[in-house]
Amino acid sequence: MKIQPLGDRVLVEPIKEDNEVKKGGIIIPDTAKEKPTQGKVIAVGTGKLDEKGNKIPFNVKKGDKVLMPKYGGTEVKIDEKEYQIMREEDILGIIEG
Repeated sequence: MKIQPLGDRVLVEPIKEDNEVKKGGIIIPDTAKEKPTQGKVIAVGTGKLDEKGNKIPFNVKKGDKVLMPKYGGTEVKIDEKEYQIMREEDILGIIEG
């Protein structure tokens, strides 16, 4: 199945991080960590229009690695994989390198 986001929405695949183990063998689960989540842009929408009807270009593109808020967007499941659909303005930044 393929999905095409509409408007200024972006389809992002979250990058799963392993549980972090500290000295003493204590495992800190992701739910206890309050930090942004990383993800990979899978698809971008059709574009947002300004008041004159001109398309506003996206700052992110397919394949970009991005920082997104932990509880942002809408979770969707496609072919047993989890994704997030969110507005481009909700993305916190692009990870370089």
